[in-house]
Amino acid sequence: MALIKKQTSEPVTLEERKRPRDFAHLVLELMNPNPAARRWAARDLVVYPEATAALVICLEREMDVSVREVVLTTLTRLGDEVAVAGLVECLRSEDAALRNGAVDAMKQLPDEVAPIMRGLLSDADRDVRIFAVNILESLRHPEVEAWLIEVIEHDAEVNVCATAVDLLGEVGSVAAREALVGLRARFPQEPYVQFAADLALRRIDEG
Repeated sequence: MALIKKQTSEPVTLEERKRPRDFAHLVLELMNPNPAARRWAARDLVVYPEATAALVICLEREMDVSVREVVLTTLTRLGDEVAVAGLVECLRSEDAALRNGAVDAMKQLPDEVAPIMRGLLSDADRDVRIFAVNILESLRHPEVEAWLIEVIEHDAEVNVCATAVDLLGEVGSVAAREALVGLRARFPQEPYVQFAADLALRRIDEG
């Protein structure tokens, strides 16, 4: 897990806040040595849709937690394709806090994330597929059940399927029954998969 460097954050003075707040100056402020100045810049850039590329670059290098949180918030509010692509790349980071922040941000962008969800669920990186299932938990999209069924029918990684069947136990309907039975047959030696699939089937039958 990457260590978050502590930085000395001095209050932004009134004189500093009076500096030009146009797009070009705010992007430059994202490299200010003072984290407080970077936070203000990231916050103020929310009115510039063209800021997402600069914010993604900032997110990749930012080591201050408070600045990172503001950058993620601004990217979420802007929410264009560049922002979403940048968040996806964060899912591949070695920094667990950054990955979790990206997951939380993507949960707030159901319409923007939905078109790429099938690609995330079939990503070559097993961890990215798990994160994608975690995002589905809050996505509230009509295809969530169908996506989860595809995962438990086709994904070869037991950990991915285990994550998916947990969620399917909460959102699954009779449409998932056959896939759940098939999952049990695919992983007969995995006690947790057997338990979770049985639990999901019981909830469906009782529902």
